[in-house]
Amino acid sequence: MSSLVPLLVTLPLLGAAVALIFGRRRKVQVGVSITTLTLTLAIAAMLLWNIEVTGQPIAVSVAGWPIPYGIVLYVDQFASLLVVVSSIVLLAVLLFSVGQGAADNDDDTPVSIFHPSYLILAAGIFNAFIAGDLFNLYVGFEILLVASYVLITLGSTESRIRAGVVYIVVSLVSSILFLAAIAAIYAATGTVNMADLAQKLGELPDQTQLVLHLMLVVAFSIKAAIFPLSFWLPDSYPTAPAPVTAVFAGLLTKVGVYALIRTETELFLDSDISTILLIVSLATMIVGVLGAVAQAELKRILSFTLVSHIGYMIFGLAVGTAGALAATVYYTIHHIIVQTTLFLAVGLIERRAGSTSILKVKGLMKAAPLIALLYFIPAINLGGLPPFSGFIGKFALFESALQVGTPIMYVLVVGGIVTSLLTLYALMRAWNLAFWREDEGETEEPDVVDRISYLGGAPAATTQTERRAIPRIMTASTVGMVGVTLALTVFAGPIYDLCENIGEALLTPMSIGQLEQDVEP
Repeated sequence: MSSLVPLLVTLPLLGAAVALIFGRRRKVQVGVSITTLTLTLAIAAMLLWNIEVTGQPIAVSVAGWPIPYGIVLYVDQFASLLVVVSSIVLLAVLLFSVGQGAADNDDDTPVSIFHPSYLILAAGIFNAFIAGDLFNLYVGFEILLVASYVLITLGSTESRIRAGVVYIVVSLVSSILFLAAIAAIYAATGTVNMADLAQKLGELPDQTQLVLHLMLVVAFSIKAAIFPLSFWLPDSYPTAPAPVTAVFAGLLTKVGVYALIRTETELFLDSDISTILLIVSLATMIVGVLGAVAQAELKRILSFTLVSHIGYMIFGLAVGTAGALAATVYYTIHHIIVQTTLFLAVGLIERRAGSTSILKVKGLMKAAPLIALLYFIPAINLGGLPPFSGFIGKFALFESALQVGTPIMYVLVVGGIVTSLLTLYALMRAWNLAFWREDEGETEEPDVVDRISYLGGAPAATTQTERRAIPRIMTASTVGMVGVTLALTVFAGPIYDLCENIGEALLTPMSIGQLEQDVEP
């Protein structure tokens, strides 16, 4: 099985090279991209199954270098599960983009550029998840960020270039902080291998540990869009093409969350900043959801809810018990899938109605009942209504916090409930206006206009674009993702059991000796 691990990174990179060679042949590029991500999904599923059966993580020392001096790729249940989920999301969004590109003659997402960049983005995400040392984690971030710079500016419109510049500057600042933290950690310990650092960081003075700890937390908080370092996200994501926005919203911030979970549980168990994380998580939840309530454009509403729900993950990480970490892992998986699905549904709304402003879109319940259903199911899931996965994840998180029983935990639970209710309000208000409100030409009650007039000054509140046909493959990929969101509920038992195993494993930092034993010849 160890021979399959490097393929998680090399396959997408090779696929990107082949797609670039066939830049003028769209069908070849599409075939290469779909085949590459399908193979990656199969490999990740095999690795997850093998680790589940054997109970042993898989580690690969690249080029046979002795540990801890070489690059180590490390796949445990957590990493393999995230690679499986990421592969599903990347494949579904790819199919969505193929349909969009074919219908629009690739005006919005130029296929010669899109497919190589998309596969490089996938390689960076997978590399970050299986990195066994901090520097390789940094490399994974840089690979996905370079690709994301290209994807976020596809089409070269003024708004996309402006948003891309902000995104690039913020990402570079985060990368510089991360690289500086790696340099400082190496200077203090002589290693960047995570298993080695788990022992050596504990030998440093408390103040030194705290400084190194905070440097990494700040760097990862920018990438994860945690308040107050989330200012860049709501203006950056909505301007990109629909498939790009969907995959960014679903995956990129979660790579930052993953890095925080790894470093907090494996490297800094003795350096406790849980109180700071609890305060930050509460601010992230509340500020993010209040931003969503004040928006009139669907992609901006979802971008703010994306920020607010990152707060739940940081909340679980700050609680720090095995149960809380299990809930955090489950909620992270839930959010990757549900948030991506919602953005795909909004992409369908934009094509059908010619706008994503809830002040402009009307009557879609009659005009497009399937799209109405595809939006409604993940929306109430994200809002946390039972029995969906959003409710399961939040309930488990709140239960873990209440078991700790400190006053700040009660405050966070109340904040989480309020955030969930406001999320449901923002998404259902959009549903009511866009789907239930009568279409133009039909009678509309004056008080409806009065009730929503306060949103007239919100960004992109009056944006109107042309209506476009919706290819079947775009609808089919969105239907498939809605099915995956429902599977999180139907199969919540075994999935949550897996997350509980992950939560317990995260509280047991790996020693360098254990890592050497996990390296297969």
